[in-house]
Amino acid sequence: MNTLIKDRIAQQAAVLKALAHPSRLLMVRALADGPRCVCELTGLVGSDMSTVSRHLSQLKQAGLLSDRREGTSIFYALRAPCVLRFLDCIDTVIDGDEQALVSCCS
Repeated sequence: MNTLIKDRIAQQAAVLKALAHPSRLLMVRALADGPRCVCELTGLVGSDMSTVSRHLSQLKQAGLLSDRREGTSIFYALRAPCVLRFLDCIDTVIDGDEQALVSCCS
């Protein structure tokens, strides 16, 4: 396997690793409805602001989120909404619905 392919696979693994936490998945799903400030996501996740900020930072570093500052608040937005289709596909796998899986993935 050449170096470019290995590098791409490592990058893909980094994105999947960023998603691989229940709180981060919850935040990604919440951001599907539009941008939210850290304070809103803190209430949603039920963690302190520093923990939520670390999670958001990981998702941003992976390229999944963007952010903007308004005064003292930082708002995060889903930069890669295509990830929601991937999560829906995972739900189909979990549900075990073979017919839905075939139509989802074709």
